[in-house]
Amino acid sequence: MKALVKYASGEGNVGIRDVAEPTCGDRNVKVEIAFCGVCGTDIHVLHDTFRNFPPVTLGHEFAGTVVEVGKDVKDVQIGERIAGLGATAVTCGQCRYCRSGYFIFCSNRRGMGHGVNGAFTRYVLLRPDQLFRIPENFTLEEAAMSEPFAAAVQAVTEISRVRAGDTVLISGPGPIGLLCLKLLVAQGIKTIVVGAPGDDDRLDAAKRFGAAQIVNLRSERLQDAINEYTKGEGVDVAFECAGVAGSVKGCLESLRPQGQHVQVAICGQEIQFPIDNIFYKQLTMSGSVCYTANTWDRMMKIYATGEISLREMISVKLPISDWELAFELCITKKALKVLMYPE
Repeated sequence: MKALVKYASGEGNVGIRDVAEPTCGDRNVKVEIAFCGVCGTDIHVLHDTFRNFPPVTLGHEFAGTVVEVGKDVKDVQIGERIAGLGATAVTCGQCRYCRSGYFIFCSNRRGMGHGVNGAFTRYVLLRPDQLFRIPENFTLEEAAMSEPFAAAVQAVTEISRVRAGDTVLISGPGPIGLLCLKLLVAQGIKTIVVGAPGDDDRLDAAKRFGAAQIVNLRSERLQDAINEYTKGEGVDVAFECAGVAGSVKGCLESLRPQGQHVQVAICGQEIQFPIDNIFYKQLTMSGSVCYTANTWDRMMKIYATGEISLREMISVKLPISDWELAFELCITKKALKVLMYPE
């Protein structure tokens, strides 16, 4: 079968290769991939700026259909539609983090798409605990966005202290920022979204998705917009989803005293920011990295309500042979979410 493979370490070294179709073991479930989303991590693997273990098939944001069930697996049926939790492909299961559900901090962890083979191909093998059944009202296209949406669910509903009546800032209208926006709008939270030059299309999407105000740094100063909208008070919570120093600084300056900063994006380098703002405003700073299995359970309940649609997040669907175009659309911000499918 065809797969998009990181075939050697170093810059580049990614391409379509023929790989063996996996054989379902007694304790595994075999899933036929319907769609797999392109993530910033995939691009980092391409450029060798994210730890990877070649040769390895890329892709970790996926959904598909169960086509084979190992003889020791119970309560999984052929034909079930699922989203897959690829981040737990390898964990020790014994450390304090695995035992508490925060597997993301396990020092032995390897995720699909960089640590073990991922889903830019036709078939993958999963353990039953990695399967999350999707509701009937949800499409496989939408379900392929479960992995990034889970990160947004943790940031908004588990890490932040957002309350009814709050005003929130999202800095960075990329896929994660827009997914956070959808959750906040569904809760009736007034949300301001700020983007940099080049984010015009994504800011337009934020407006369509229900942002109370958009701020384009091409033509506006963030602090002027925040002061006008909040009558000088500042926002209650800021979600930093851009991963750049100026965005972090803007979030801290936009918060009211005793507000909360939630760092959702990776900056990828050391940055400088005005730490005295934390002291003088008595701010809370929180990080939100990935999710837990409980977050995925919560997400499936959100799906089942039918109150949040992810369809309008999907810009393009391409075969994996067009991976270079798919990656370029993401890098140049010419798409919200790009999905690829096997051939």
